[in-house]
Amino acid sequence: MRDFPSCFGENGVQVADASCSGVGVSKASQNLVTCTYRCKLLGKSCLVNFVWSKSLMGQCLSVEIDDLSHQLICKIDIKPSLFSKWKGSKCFEVNSSKIEVLWDLSLAKFGSGPEPLEAYFVAVVCKGEIVVLIGDLRKEAFKKTGAASSISSTIFLSKREHIFGKRVYGTRAQFYHNGPIHDLKIECDTNGGNDPCLVVRIDTKQVMQVKHLQWKFRGNYTILVDGLPVEIFWDVHNWLFCPSLRNAVFMFQTCLSAENLWTRQPVSHPAVFSRSGSENFRDSNLPGLGFSLFLYAWKTE
Repeated sequence: MRDFPSCFGENGVQVADASCSGVGVSKASQNLVTCTYRCKLLGKSCLVNFVWSKSLMGQCLSVEIDDLSHQLICKIDIKPSLFSKWKGSKCFEVNSSKIEVLWDLSLAKFGSGPEPLEAYFVAVVCKGEIVVLIGDLRKEAFKKTGAASSISSTIFLSKREHIFGKRVYGTRAQFYHNGPIHDLKIECDTNGGNDPCLVVRIDTKQVMQVKHLQWKFRGNYTILVDGLPVEIFWDVHNWLFCPSLRNAVFMFQTCLSAENLWTRQPVSHPAVFSRSGSENFRDSNLPGLGFSLFLYAWKTE
């Protein structure tokens, strides 16, 4: 969506991309899940992207490491033909230092999407330390890599995911690194009447409701999840006015600034405050930002 702000400042994580506009989006691009982490590597801050994809050939994984200026350091593509072993490793030599990517997907369980749900790990190792580790097989990862420790400064920056549905769009969401995983559902019936309503639920509890959606097709609203303020941005313009495009865009952004951490309440509480309406996201000023979840919601027949 063109009006979403670039929300990571110096980290340079691009928000607007082809998948937001709905124009020229292929089925292949709709089967992508991208997770971005910031870490310390070779004495400087770097971004590590894990890009999961799914095609008729099977699951694919790309691991891309670049610095904050988007200079590519190394990249590895694990294609369906390589998944016959379901485990492996690959080494790179960068500035006389070895960077190794190891993975074990031999027991991985997949759902309908390209990203595994459990029983797997992917690790990036440098100088005897695990720089980034994803998946739930943490003990197996340390045993396989031989690493003595992991770098605690790793930050889960963002996740981008495509979800599909007719009226209900669901996924699992983790709003900060190593935080609990929640069930997240977005409900909106744009064909059920003249005044559609948008509802967001977390773990079955309603945390946001937007009525008169034809007037409030863009906006933002703040809730509490795990004691942290999470700001929800939405743009459902295409659902209402451009049905041929079929996609809406949602962003769930964890706010880490001290001014927002004034209270701790369970997720069942309603929003701390709201700023609904058709605000221009480009003019939004959101300091102290943390993790962001981008959901591209596609309406199916």
